[in-house]
Parts: sequence; structure tokens; C-alpha cells
Amino acid sequence: MVNFKAVRINDRRRFHPDGAPRDTASGTAEPAAAPAPEASSPPAPERAAAPQDVEQLREELAAARARVNELARGLQESVRDREAFKERLSRENERLRDIEKAESARLVIDAIDALDLSLQAADDSPLARGVRLIRDDLLGRLASQGIERLALTGAPFDPNQAEAMDTEVVADPEADGKVLAEVRAGYTLKGRVVRAAQVRVGRYVQPARA
Repeated sequence: MVNFKAVRINDRRRFHPDGAPRDTASGTAEPAAAPAPEASSPPAPERAAAPQDVEQLREELAAARARVNELARGLQESVRDREAFKERLSRENERLRDIEKAESARLVIDAIDALDLSLQAADDSPLARGVRLIRDDLLGRLASQGIERLALTGAPFDPNQAEAMDTEVVADPEADGKVLAEVRAGYTLKGRVVRAAQVRVGRYVQPARA
């Protein structure tokens, strides 16, 4: 009985040492040549844009620029309108606050008028000094709110700030048209008259010659 496991076939004549088969006809076998790489096809030439296409692109670009400029102008106008509205609203709110201040100050001004009348008939007594301190304190409170008392005596008469309650003939031509005395004090708030003063105005009359 033949033991096939013990039989080894080792025919090295038909293969090269690197494992390539030998040419049985000539006794040598050439290694298989590697396949030649496929030649890459040249890229297709780009199609030149037609003149009408270029012109159309230019028109579209010009239209897009015009639209962008229009939107930019609209945005700028919107920003300006918003800022102008904010300024108007701020001025209106400030005006309303000033009106409220003036209305609230009228009660204090009336009290100061009463103190002024009391001081005109009072002497330099401790009571008069106390009344004057109260009057000055009230004036300081008004000043802290921006309400100032006008000082018109000796200044030219201004109908925007005072009412001429009476005229007085003066001998000095320099006093003509000037405030001689304040019958009632006037007050302003930020340059705007809260209450006009009442004054006596001098009027110069040239003396008659004999």
C-alpha cells in the first residue's frame, strides 16, 4: 500500500525562484509585464463666453449695485428719521418737565411774594431777619430747580420779561426807559419767563425853558 502523505512533488523546473512560471518551450519564463497605464484624456477646452452673455452679466451686476445703493439710502434715511424722532421726543419730555416745574413753583413764588411784602414794612428786627432767612431759603430751593429770580432794577425795560405797571418822570436822561423799581419780582426757567415781573419805568422829560 502506497503512503501518499510521504510523496512530495518538488518540480522547480517550471517556475522561477521568484514564483513566475517558466516558458515551457524555451525552458525560461519571462515575468508578466505590468499593464500599461491608461493615458489620461486632455481636459475639454472651456467654452468662451458669448458677447451677449457678458453684456447680460454686466447689466445684472449694474442692477444689483443700484439695488444695494437704494437699500443703503433707505437704511440711512430710516436711521436719521429714528434719531430725529428721539430728539423730538426728548425735547417734548423736557418741555413737559419744565411746565410741571413751573406749575409747582407758582405756589412757592406766591409765598415768596407774601414774604417780600412783609419785609418791605418790617424793620431790622430779629423777626424780620428770620423772615428774610425763610425767603432766601425758598429762593435757593427754586434755584436748585433751575428757576431764577430776575434782577431788573436799573436795567433797560424789556417787555418780554416785565410789565410796566407805572411810569415815573426822571430828570436824568440816562434813566429814560429803565426799570426804577420792581413791584413784583419775575422768574425764569432756562431762559424762559415763568412769571413776568411788574415794574415802574422811568421816562425822561426835558425841563421846560423859562
